[in-house]
Amino acid sequence: MFRWNHVGSCADIVAWRPVVVDSEKVETALDTQIGGEHYKKHAIQPVEFITKNKLGFLEGCVIKRICRYEDKNGLEDLKKAKHEIDLLIELKYGRQA
Repeated sequence: MFRWNHVGSCADIVAWRPVVVDSEKVETALDTQIGGEHYKKHAIQPVEFITKNKLGFLEGCVIKRICRYEDKNGLEDLKKAKHEIDLLIELKYGRQA
């Protein structure tokens, strides 16, 4: 695998050159979490589960909040997940459901 690299500061760049990178050491976006570690403890990150299962926005929000509530916002996350489920029911089945 190649990664583009240069020597010196950005102001000194004359040319970029490919550098061979050990593919086992390359960090992916799924390996990175900005703002905490509450998703990294799971065997699969919520975003990966949501994407692979082609879930919609509200379903994804519920999964995300359920996975993190103990480590992040506690009861607030559970209440938001419940609200998102109520929204999902109303949008899919109508107000009378």
